[in-house]
Amino acid sequence: MIDRMPEAPYDSLVVVSFGGPEAPDEVLPFLENVLRGRNVPRARLLEVGEHYQAFGGKSPINDQNRALIAALKQELKTHGPDLPIYWGNRNWYPLLTDTIEQMREDGRRKSLAFFTSAYSSYSGCRQYRENIIAACSEVGPTAPVIHKIRAFYNHPGFIDPMIEHVRDAMSKIPPTGVNRTKIFFTAHSIPTSMADGCDYVVQLLEASRLVSEALKIKDYELVYQSRSGPPQQPWLDPDICDAISAVHERDKIEHVVIVPIGFISDHMEVLFDLDTEAKELCESLGVQYVRAKTVGTHPDFISMIRRLITERTRGAARETLGCLGPRADFCPENCCPPPPARRP
Repeated sequence: MIDRMPEAPYDSLVVVSFGGPEAPDEVLPFLENVLRGRNVPRARLLEVGEHYQAFGGKSPINDQNRALIAALKQELKTHGPDLPIYWGNRNWYPLLTDTIEQMREDGRRKSLAFFTSAYSSYSGCRQYRENIIAACSEVGPTAPVIHKIRAFYNHPGFIDPMIEHVRDAMSKIPPTGVNRTKIFFTAHSIPTSMADGCDYVVQLLEASRLVSEALKIKDYELVYQSRSGPPQQPWLDPDICDAISAVHERDKIEHVVIVPIGFISDHMEVLFDLDTEAKELCESLGVQYVRAKTVGTHPDFISMIRRLITERTRGAARETLGCLGPRADFCPENCCPPPPARRP
């Protein structure tokens, strides 16, 4: 069950993420899980599989989640609340249903959930909530109640590390090249029909603005990456590679700084779509490619997760930057609807 008002203290935290393969023979089964029920050609599945095989058949996301959990355990042990941390994925082991079953066996009754997505969208928020509902239903009536921690795209613990990382990236541009530099903030593209039903784009624009204004960046653009839908279905654009090509042709830029503001760690979409494809494009154009780091396990980000927990457990201040305010703790039932089904 999820989003029922609590009647007792929280006794645990579960980190909920996407999941990824950890060996070459896991790549195709993982992708089949990801794409189940979607009209994606087999050729596209095999193409994406090759992206993973180029990195040894292992996605970095699971190791990155392990590192985040290790840092968070120490943070909670030092500062409290010292909650046990569980971890469950949507698409690969440890699967969410198995994790919730373990939580039930351990006697957990009420848990907070941290999603490894900073923004509000169907795939980054509500779908995870639906995954939890389905997993709890499968575990049975004694499954723990699980409440999602709010979206954190405008929390200082997310924005301040991004400011630091963008500043570090920009320091790699020679002073003489500042006027020939373009800053691109990137995020995972989603269908426009999905974007129309949520605040995803508004939140991305706000996060990009907060970082840019702190660094006095005026020439920047929000673009998208990692599109996976059929060509006839409208998705958010421009694509990062199309944007680089267009700006290079128009403005003769010599340097590009890419800021993956839509991601919290350097997983496959960052390593392949940016550090491989976008970087190779820049090299072919004679453009310097610089990519800002994601927040990862930055101490301020780990502290942010603890502070989000204490909002719910201790009534701590609800920290935000900018003008949009904190996201609601309990999502309304009609938020972030899935895109309408397309006719085959």
